[in-house]
Amino acid sequence: MDLMKIPRMTKPEYDSLIERQYISRIAFAGTEHPYIAPFMYVFDKNYLYFLSTKYGRKMEYFSANPQVSVEIEEYLPDLSSFTFVSLQGKIEEVKDPARKKDVRKQFVAMMARHRLSPRVLSALGYGPDDPPEIIINGERSAVWKLVDVKDIVALKNG
Repeated sequence: MDLMKIPRMTKPEYDSLIERQYISRIAFAGTEHPYIAPFMYVFDKNYLYFLSTKYGRKMEYFSANPQVSVEIEEYLPDLSSFTFVSLQGKIEEVKDPARKKDVRKQFVAMMARHRLSPRVLSALGYGPDDPPEIIINGERSAVWKLVDVKDIVALKNG
């Protein structure tokens, strides 16, 4: 019996997956082991952007080595259908104030579009009683951008 390989997705297929989803996992090079953390993201058809609180292990690992692997997935509860994309690249902090504000506006729109609970604001350094719009001008979170993508693995079943 031959080994069945999981089929690859085309660029339009994995771009569509990235556009539909909003949760990713980022693997950082840790000191002894990789460190994986969940991140919400927005996609502008060219780049993935993330908001990160300015504390925790991820900041230490990002400062030491910005090379990361980002994974985005979609699956049915019974796993009869699943897709995922893994992108290996580098995270850089967005410094331009206008660009940061634009990305933060995209996050507010994404949160509204997906009807996310206000409790998700705690992942961005804010409280659940804060209005989502507070992140537009707030500086409690850094804006990161995935750049220099060197490898993309995008697979689907069936």
